[in-house]
Amino acid sequence: MQALTLAGRSYASRLLIGTGKYKDFDETRQAVEASGAEIVTVAIRRTNIGQDPKQPNLLDALPPSRYTILPNTAGCYTAEDAVRTLRLARELLDGHALVKLEVLGDPNNLFPNMPETLKAAATLVKEGFEVMVYCADDPIQAKMLEESGCVAVMPLASLIGSGMGIVNPWNLALIVERARIPVLVDAGVGTASDAAVAMELGCDGVLMNSAIALAQNPVLMASAMKKAVEAGREAFLAGRMAKKLYHAAPSSPTGGLIGS
Repeated sequence: MQALTLAGRSYASRLLIGTGKYKDFDETRQAVEASGAEIVTVAIRRTNIGQDPKQPNLLDALPPSRYTILPNTAGCYTAEDAVRTLRLARELLDGHALVKLEVLGDPNNLFPNMPETLKAAATLVKEGFEVMVYCADDPIQAKMLEESGCVAVMPLASLIGSGMGIVNPWNLALIVERARIPVLVDAGVGTASDAAVAMELGCDGVLMNSAIALAQNPVLMASAMKKAVEAGREAFLAGRMAKKLYHAAPSSPTGGLIGS
């Protein structure tokens, strides 16, 4: 299967996973290994990757030599805060440029603030960051982010942490149809079938955290998500049969029936 290419680098896995909400770093490591993910996203404001040398460091469990660390701006509500956070991440990760931008608009529903997101994206691209960006499932604004120089757009399937799955597949399909950069579903996936549907729609990948970390068995769910993403991608490439309302068609040939 063709690899996922992000900012000129290729990845065999199309599943990206977050590192928050697990009971400890060991469980995080086990889930990441079971998922097959090669890119793991880290909330710089909430996770220690060297800011506090006295606390456990996530990078000891998930070394950058093995995984691409994707710092994100979870918890930021202005373009200024998001840009400042990713500048810090670049320092902590020795000049690392690939980042995930998210600028939130409401602490209750965590929906993206798109004017601030667009502003932050423009600044970060100008400063040489390779920006993957969490955004609304709005085809127009997704295209604006692409044209600003982002390397991937990441529309939500539904609200962060909701587990509601894909609530508007038509908007996602419109974004995929027009995009010339990778489209990855971000937020709202609850179970394996949600991930498969996202891939069947033609998305290039899926990023998730809560769906795995909050499962009763996170490591087993991570394994399920790996399979779902792979199956959904294969189904998209294979091309599903056409839907036919009220038109029965036998699955076996009708010619040469016994007794006819």
